[in-house]
Amino acid sequence: MPLRNISGCFAVLVLTLSTTLTPAAEPPEGFRSLFNGTDLNGWHAMPHFDPRKLAAMSDDERTAKLAEWMEDAKQHWTVENGELVNDGHGAYLVTNDEFQDYELLIEYKTVPRADSGIYLKGTPQVQIWDFTDPSKFKLDSHLGSGGLWNNSAGAPGKNPFVLADRSFGEWNSFRIRQLGARTSVWLNDMLVVDHAIMENYWDRSAPLFRKGSVELQTHGGEIRWRNIFVREISGEEANDLLAAHQAQAFQSVFNGEDLSGWSGALDNYEVVDGAIRCKEGHGGLLLVDKEYSNFVARVEFRLPPGGNNGLAIRSPGEGDVAYSGMCELQVLDSEHEKYAKLDARQYHGSAYGMVAAHRGYLRPTGEWNFQEVTVDGSTIKVELNGNVILNADLSKVTEFMAERPHPGKDRTSGYFGFAGHNDPVEFRAVQIKELAPTVVEAAK
Repeated sequence: MPLRNISGCFAVLVLTLSTTLTPAAEPPEGFRSLFNGTDLNGWHAMPHFDPRKLAAMSDDERTAKLAEWMEDAKQHWTVENGELVNDGHGAYLVTNDEFQDYELLIEYKTVPRADSGIYLKGTPQVQIWDFTDPSKFKLDSHLGSGGLWNNSAGAPGKNPFVLADRSFGEWNSFRIRQLGARTSVWLNDMLVVDHAIMENYWDRSAPLFRKGSVELQTHGGEIRWRNIFVREISGEEANDLLAAHQAQAFQSVFNGEDLSGWSGALDNYEVVDGAIRCKEGHGGLLLVDKEYSNFVARVEFRLPPGGNNGLAIRSPGEGDVAYSGMCELQVLDSEHEKYAKLDARQYHGSAYGMVAAHRGYLRPTGEWNFQEVTVDGSTIKVELNGNVILNADLSKVTEFMAERPHPGKDRTSGYFGFAGHNDPVEFRAVQIKELAPTVVEAAK
């Protein structure tokens, strides 16, 4: 996981550089500076290196390694006129602080044939190219900077929408926003990457790290950096921004006032402060009065300590949806001590009893979470707070928890809703976008 336990090492490893300075620009409202224009207070050095390996070292090993990398950095980094300068070689610079949901502003100026980038959450990278260098056209350098170049071939965000680089000798400015793994990049005020999932370079089977550092990658030629500012985004604002993306494509199925348009265990749920809440000590299925085949559902939910509920996917309208429906997606306070010994397929976001979701992406208990669920044919994808925690084809599942089959997993349509389990879990902003039939379904 990202570096959590090494910040105490940094204080003795700060690289201080003597320089002639101009004052750093004032950060915009709501932002703070990551570079003070004078020295590297708040930064440490590291080459291209898996942060999980550094975190796994003993304290002594880690301290020695950080010191070694800093000695290397001293040979290649300077501060001039309030600018952070690298000669194109050596270890990279890494913020001591880690960030979860945030907005980053940074300016850079580089030279021909240089090749650099910005690691986000310890992961490569927002690419910086010499877009005029023919030797790298085969790597798509001619498309310009700003893409998430280490995403898989053909993946959204790998290359920028437009060429927005300025001529050499001019300063370029990035605005980068990360909501979970959802990454948007503006280069010189032009949107070049829009809400793309940044892949976990270190383990593509896992989501991007929940938190991580910003890292300045340098190689191939001199690059200068200045005016590096960050604004951390609250969970509430992150939810609003996630919900705003393509919001016009979704239809609300909850009016925020009563349970009109819903059926099932109506007496076991109530509407409180614009949210549907399962009554404590009650449960059962609460379902939208419409059957869906392929769809995307968006919902915000809030868990009480130890809270347990579920999302009913393609329910037939009766029975235990985990078995009679396509699946029940767990809604669970996974880190509560009473759930320490569950089967992995019982934690939040999992297709109950069939496929385990990745853990560690819930907001603190008592805060609202944003979740998007895509059901397309036999596949189901769960995105929690901007991180894909489950992406599975249920038609391929052959091993079940407690060896209990799920006869409903191959259902092609059904009802969406909630599967209460006695806890006052809350849901709001419930929206659905219908999708076209799959090729197989259309052929029937």
